[in-house]
Amino acid sequence: MTTRIAGIEIPDSALAKEADELVRDTAGPLLYDHSRRVHLFGALRGRRRALAFDPELLYVAALFHDLGLTAQYADSQQRFELDGADAARDFLLRHGLGAEQARIAWTAVALHTTPEIPYRMEPEVALVTAGVEHDVLGLGFDEITDAQRAAVVAAHPRPDFKRRILEAFTEGIAHRPGTAFGNVKADVLARFSPGFVRTDFVSVIEDSPWPE
Repeated sequence: MTTRIAGIEIPDSALAKEADELVRDTAGPLLYDHSRRVHLFGALRGRRRALAFDPELLYVAALFHDLGLTAQYADSQQRFELDGADAARDFLLRHGLGAEQARIAWTAVALHTTPEIPYRMEPEVALVTAGVEHDVLGLGFDEITDAQRAAVVAAHPRPDFKRRILEAFTEGIAHRPGTAFGNVKADVLARFSPGFVRTDFVSVIEDSPWPE
């Protein structure tokens, strides 16, 4: 039986179900519920904007977008966005999807913390970011009705979400602080990771080996 939340149909293909199970078992309730909300909010914002998107591809990319924050990547030294992007791409290729679909999913996950640029790209890329920005930052509140938002949160609650997601961000990247350079996660470590020192872009330029 097809499941609909806030009027959005949840993909129920074998691939979608396996992705759902993988992320649910790996990420835990906080990130799993957040990722499902990202899919729903992204799809709702896409529908409002009359964007044509692949529902299954959007679903998988949304599910994988924060996988790099999990314990599975506790030793990773690359950006957490790349961990999730690589995992999404590999998952799709293993399941027989084409290189172009895998590339789009990779890009959607890799760029979901990069403001503005995703909105100039494929709809699935744009809508993962749109879902993230709505659920985490509250952007685009006027694009989703109160009733739609209530239905999404009823299905995937967000108790104490602001504090808990900041905690998850911190735990997921504190062991690789250099990867926060040039992106929004530097703000998280500056607030919550004792001893964190931002890499200063101006200093990098001034201290480069160029002689002038």
